[in-house]
Amino acid sequence: MITIGIDIGSTATKAVLLNGTKELYEIMPTGWSPKETGKTIVSRLLEKGHLRRAQVSKIVATGYGRDLISIAHKTVTEITCHGRGAAFLVEDADMVIDIGGQDSKVIKIHRSGRVIDFIMNDKCAAGTGRFLEVTAISLGLDVSELEQYHDRKNMVSINSMCTVFAETEVISLLAGGIGKEKIVAGLHSSVAGRVANMAKKLGVGSKIVFTGGVSLNGAVREMLKLHLEADVLTPALSQYAGAMGAALIARDMAN
Repeated sequence: MITIGIDIGSTATKAVLLNGTKELYEIMPTGWSPKETGKTIVSRLLEKGHLRRAQVSKIVATGYGRDLISIAHKTVTEITCHGRGAAFLVEDADMVIDIGGQDSKVIKIHRSGRVIDFIMNDKCAAGTGRFLEVTAISLGLDVSELEQYHDRKNMVSINSMCTVFAETEVISLLAGGIGKEKIVAGLHSSVAGRVANMAKKLGVGSKIVFTGGVSLNGAVREMLKLHLEADVLTPALSQYAGAMGAALIARDMAN
């Protein structure tokens, strides 16, 4: 039985193909057309596995662009898929922190991956990958370079949670002679602090899994640990948690 899960994010699209005990993964920029990206990423997975489209039993789509994926048999919310995927990637996980490009989510889950409760920030860029991306530009950096500039021991506080005001604050700090390393650490702490406050409202879990594109930034993970006073796990396939959850749900449907 072959199933596929597609996670159409605002920045990147991830896909997972399950074929018995075999798993295939693919990632690519979402671009301007999520519909075409969805088709392309499925084709890449099938080519990688030397498979034909007719062999796929079910396809489930999730993410902000899920309703645009015409080849999907079903669409499921990111909350449900990230919960299911995180539980698969980390045994006994009971909380998921997902920081994506446009929103951040904290999800309490049962060890099976079933969602118990969640809180989401999708109204403000603060606490998201977009917040880091915009402020990185004002520092003359690419968002992928932020971790290497992180200096936790000498960070300055970033007080503005609005992206526009934070960008102005960063420029002001630079003009005042504050080093990029100190500012970057402050940005990481600001994002982590906002998300940690969301987690505290739900009750901090005993086994926390960090997913989403920002989970690749180890400095943000360290700041989350600091603010939560708890360990935060980032599995090797953290970016694929949503797509994995979708693929597992597709397998349930096929069964």
